[in-house]
Amino acid sequence: ARKLSTKLCRCYAQNMRYLIFIVLLLCAGVASAQTYRWVDEDGVVHYSDRPVEGAEEVAIDYIRPSTAPGRAPAYQRRDRPAEDAAAEELDRPLYQSLEIGSPAEEETVWNNQGQLIVSLALQPGLQPGHRVRVYLDGTPTDASSTSVRLENVYRGAHTLQAEVLDSNGNMVMRSEARRFFVQQTSVLRN
Repeated sequence: ARKLSTKLCRCYAQNMRYLIFIVLLLCAGVASAQTYRWVDEDGVVHYSDRPVEGAEEVAIDYIRPSTAPGRAPAYQRRDRPAEDAAAEELDRPLYQSLEIGSPAEEETVWNNQGQLIVSLALQPGLQPGHRVRVYLDGTPTDASSTSVRLENVYRGAHTLQAEVLDSNGNMVMRSEARRFFVQQTSVLRN
């Protein structure tokens, strides 16, 4: 039984090597496939992996764009025709950065009477229909601008984080979490 088991393992390993080799060959074939471009009689641009009369061979490069935090990367094609410009706009990140401007990291805020103004640095500015959500110690507050007034922020350590939401309520970008402290001056009476 042991010899049979050893033989089966060797056979399985050898077959797996062949299978991996075949898969790699297929992948190489797909990666080196030709692409052809042509315009039909209605002026519509077409692409295909098979040559068509009047088609020109085009080289397509795939690049990985930089992405904003909180957004999954997407592959974009270089040298898109003008007809695809609108579609390309949809693939681009809407925002490059979102940071909490104030309070600063590890800042101590004094005598705030329970109120805190949070200012956000968003590049570019907030798009129409989008909104900001600020989390104070995990509790969300929505706002329509990059300046948010929070109530009931009393003595102690707190964390802030901000998000930009699109018109459907989907998170577009998220800031890094920030910790700050609130202190109150105490008045001692004799």
